[in-house]
Amino acid sequence: MNIIIKNGMIVNARESFKADIKIEDGIISTISNEIKPERHDSVIDAKDRLVFPGAIDPHTHFSNKGFKDDFESGTKAAAVGGVTSIINMNDGLEKKDTLIEHFDRWKDKAYSSVIDYSFHTIISGPSYNENTLNELDILAKKGIKNIKLFTAYKGDKMVNDREMYKIMKKAGELNFNVLVHAENGDIIDESVLEFIDNGKVDAIYHSYSRPPIVEAEATERVLAIAEVTNSKVYVVHVTCKEALEQVEKAKRRGVNAYAETCTQYLVLDESYLKLPKFESAKYVCSPPLRQKSDQIKLWEGIKNGTISVVSSDHCAINFTNKKKGGEENFSKIPNGMPGVEDRFLVLYHFGVNNKNISLNDFVNVVSTKPAEIFGLNQKGSISVGKDGDLVILDPNRTKIISSKKQFQQVDYTPYEGVEIKGDITNVISRGEEIVSDGKFTGEIGRGNFLI
Repeated sequence: MNIIIKNGMIVNARESFKADIKIEDGIISTISNEIKPERHDSVIDAKDRLVFPGAIDPHTHFSNKGFKDDFESGTKAAAVGGVTSIINMNDGLEKKDTLIEHFDRWKDKAYSSVIDYSFHTIISGPSYNENTLNELDILAKKGIKNIKLFTAYKGDKMVNDREMYKIMKKAGELNFNVLVHAENGDIIDESVLEFIDNGKVDAIYHSYSRPPIVEAEATERVLAIAEVTNSKVYVVHVTCKEALEQVEKAKRRGVNAYAETCTQYLVLDESYLKLPKFESAKYVCSPPLRQKSDQIKLWEGIKNGTISVVSSDHCAINFTNKKKGGEENFSKIPNGMPGVEDRFLVLYHFGVNNKNISLNDFVNVVSTKPAEIFGLNQKGSISVGKDGDLVILDPNRTKIISSKKQFQQVDYTPYEGVEIKGDITNVISRGEEIVSDGKFTGEIGRGNFLI
C-alpha cells in the first residue's frame, strides 16, 4: 500500500517548505505541492504539523549485559520516540571470540528489531591482538565499518596509545569510523580511590573524580593519533567546553573529526548528582553531567557545526540497581541513563522551542549528519529516492514525560514530569506506519540490517 502525507511542513537540514509526499514500495517517489490520492492509497493529513526525516540514533545499548532493553523493547521505544534507525554499541568480544563470530552472534540478537539497525563493534584492550586487525577487512565485507575504542575502564575496555595507533592506522586504510570514549582512565582510577579512601562516597564524587580536564586531555590525545594515522574519528558523548575546544582545534588543523553529544548533557547538569535519598544515582553516567555553562557551549557547538550528532547513549539500567550500588559508594553505581524514547522530543523542546537551535539544526543532528557520517545513504532527508522514513509532529500538542507510560523497560526516566510542547503523532518506516497517535502498530522483526 502506498502512503501519501498531505499538507505538512517538510523540514530538512537545509530547507523547510510545505508540500505533499508520496511513498511507493517503501521509497519516497514524489514531493509536490499537491498529490491526488489514487484508489488504494493511504492518506495522512499533516495539516499544521511538521514532517521530519526519521531520526537516527547512532548510540544505543540494546541487549548489553545487565541492561533491561533488548532489540525488541528497545527499538519499540525508539520507534515511538521518532527513531527509524539505530546503530547499536554491542558488548565487547568474549574470550576467544573473533570479530566475525561476535558479529554473527549479534545479528542473531537483533532479529526482533522493529526498525532498521546496524552495529558498532567494540575492540577492547584485553581482546585486542594482531588477528583483530586482519579481521577488520572481513568485517567490512559483512557491512560493519564502525569500531569503538575506550581510553578508560582499564582491564576491561581500555586500549593503550600503541594499540589505538595500530587500530586507527588500519581503520584509516579501510575508511572505518573510529568511535572513541575519551577520558583519561588512569587518572580517573586513582582519583576514585583517593575519594573513597577519604570517605567521600556520595554520587557527586563520581563527577569530581572525572573532571573536564581528564575528558579534554584524552580527547586531545585521541585526535592527535587520528591525525597521525589519517583516520576518521568520532568522539562520543562530548560533555564540556574543554573537550569541545579540542575538537574545534583539530578540525581547524584538518583532522577528519566529528563530535557527538547526548540529550542529557544539553538538559541536565551536575546538580542532579547532589539529590538526596540516592535519587542522585539515577543521573550517574560517564562522562558525568557538567555545568550549565558547558550546556551553553554545547548548544553553540550544534549551531556552528562542531557537534555533528546528538544521540541518546541509551542504557536501560533500573534505578533499583543503581540505588543498590550507591548504598556502598559512587564507584559501584552502574553508569548510564535511559533516553532513546525521549531524545527526539526533549531535544525538540529544549532546542527548538527554547530557541537554542533552529528547526533545521535539529534535523541535522538527529538525522542528516548521522546518515552522512555512517554511510546510511538511503536515510537522513526527505527527498525523492530516499527511504520513506518520516516523523510527523504536532507542535501545538503537549506531553508530560512519565515512566508509567514509556516503552523503555526501565523503572524510571531522567526526564520524569517534564512537560514538552510538541508531540509525535505518526512514525513511518520504509513506507509503513509503525506508530499512530503514540501507539506502536508495527511488526516484530521488520527491521532491516543496514549495510
